[in-house]
Amino acid sequence: MVIPRPIAWVSTTSAEGVDNLAPHSFFTVSCIDPPIVQFTSVGRKDSLSNVEATGEFVVCMAPEPLFERINATGTDFSPDEDEFALVGLEREPSLRVKPPRVAASPVAIECRVRDTIPLGDSTVVLGSVVHLAIDEVVITDGLPDARRLDPLARLGRDEWSTLGEIRSIPRIRRREWPGHFDAG
Repeated sequence: MVIPRPIAWVSTTSAEGVDNLAPHSFFTVSCIDPPIVQFTSVGRKDSLSNVEATGEFVVCMAPEPLFERINATGTDFSPDEDEFALVGLEREPSLRVKPPRVAASPVAIECRVRDTIPLGDSTVVLGSVVHLAIDEVVITDGLPDARRLDPLARLGRDEWSTLGEIRSIPRIRRREWPGHFDAG
C-alpha cells in the first residue's frame, strides 16, 4: 500500500573484503541536520551483516537505465560473491568510506552507521552522511533535477515504476491562505 517507494541501492564491503550491492525499497531521509538516511533490511541480508561488521555503506541512486542490473543485484547470491562483478557493473572508489560506489549511478551517499534498530523481522539502519557525490549532469539551477535523475521506484511484487508525469504547485504560505477552497 505504501507506493511508490524509492530504492536505496546499497553497497557494502564485508569484513573479508567482498563487495556487496543490493536494492532496498524501504528507504528515506531521516534527518536534515545532521544529514541521516535510513534503509530497512527485511530479514538478514548481506547488506545488514556487512554494515554491522564494518559500520559503513553507500546508498547509490537507482536510475531507470540500470533497471535490469538493479533487479539482478536483488538475487540471493552468497556472501562471498561480488554483485558488482556478477552483474557487470563498474565500481568507483568512495571518498570517505570503504564500500565502492556504482560508477554509473548519478548520486552516491556515503554513510557511517549511526544506529541499527531491530523491529520484528526487519532492521532499520540509520546512516550519518559523511559525503555526497552527485554528477553535475543531474543538476539544474543548483539543485537535483528529478527528470535527469530518472529514478526507479518499487511498487511491490515484481512491479516497478518510473516518475511518469511530474506536477508542480507552490506551497501556500499562511499569509496567502484563502481560508477555504471552492467546491469543485
